[in-house]
Amino acid sequence: MNLYLVSKFHNMLKLGHIYLLGIWFSIFLAVPCLCQKAQLDKIEVLNQLRAANTYFSAKWPDVGKTIITNRERASNIWTRAVYYEGLMKLYSIDPQPEYYKYAKDWAEFHNWNLRDGITFTRNADNQCAGQTYIDLYQYEPFPHKIEKIKASIDSMMHSEKIDDWSWIDAVQMAMPVFAKLGVIFQDQAYWDRMYEMYMFTRNKTGGNGLYNPKDGLWWRDADFDPPYVEPNGEDCYWARGNGWIVMALARVLEIIPEDEAHRKQYEEDFKTMMKALLKVQRKDLFWNVSLHDSGHFGGKETSGTSMFLYGLTWGINHGYFKSQKFKKLANRTWNSLTQNALHANGFLGFVQSTGKEPSDGQPLSYEKMPDFEDFALGAFLMAGSEIYRMNL
Repeated sequence: MNLYLVSKFHNMLKLGHIYLLGIWFSIFLAVPCLCQKAQLDKIEVLNQLRAANTYFSAKWPDVGKTIITNRERASNIWTRAVYYEGLMKLYSIDPQPEYYKYAKDWAEFHNWNLRDGITFTRNADNQCAGQTYIDLYQYEPFPHKIEKIKASIDSMMHSEKIDDWSWIDAVQMAMPVFAKLGVIFQDQAYWDRMYEMYMFTRNKTGGNGLYNPKDGLWWRDADFDPPYVEPNGEDCYWARGNGWIVMALARVLEIIPEDEAHRKQYEEDFKTMMKALLKVQRKDLFWNVSLHDSGHFGGKETSGTSMFLYGLTWGINHGYFKSQKFKKLANRTWNSLTQNALHANGFLGFVQSTGKEPSDGQPLSYEKMPDFEDFALGAFLMAGSEIYRMNL
């Protein structure tokens, strides 16, 4: 028990105020213990993931139903595609037939094609669905499942253009597709082009690239390169934008061979980013939407926090972060995330809506419904799946 409470208990007994004892025990038990568990109950983690996923799948039983917010969009846009990435991660630790069917029905509804049935697109957002198509192919390798995503990527490979990923979200949406195709077809050319495109975004987009090696973080796009600054005068490092890079690097490192020629670059960037991110994690173990300006909409935010937790826990599970302190931190962060954001019915609070900067979709709250909730759930499922593995 907390020493302060012990002292109070002792004083009560001395004073004969036994009637206050129940009050103090009630206060003690009501304070959530966010930060003490070094090992989590893996069944509890699995039930939390199931609750969040069940909430969403029950809300969207028709996999082909269009998504209507400010306008109508097909159900294989990037936000939904990221959810299915998370669902496939959940399936890998909890192989429920309904998960697989939900993903396969979605892919079949869209004829294994990309957004709006347009195969030959260079837009990374529209290629994101291909990640799940390839995952499903790897379970049941029928060529038609990846015919269209392969055609889309191959059409890019037949040109010299490498500047398509001009915003950092795009790296996560498409980079793992190149990585996966390289493995399936044992073709180094996919990995070489992936590296060229990544490094162009990193070092050249906007003139000097979107990565700042000084801080180990990324600007979302050229609009936020210096001299743009946040209200406190710091660079604008948007949490979710950096989260997309963390997810992309972890996923690519999981996919490509250990001896792939460009692996060291990805490993160095991943470790440098995680080091920079851990320096700015909040006391409540979330991250701010503006990583270097805690006063610019400085509340909790679930999507970026889930992405960073996924990166941290994936890094632990794959030997990048070996100290026991990292495992304790990951478990504490999961506790904070689920206790503060996960509702009993599976809804996730504190999710920033779609956008490109800290001010978009604000203010956030536990109850607020974002314009899209699917991409944040995908990141949450990915983080939780790695938490589950870590606690086996």
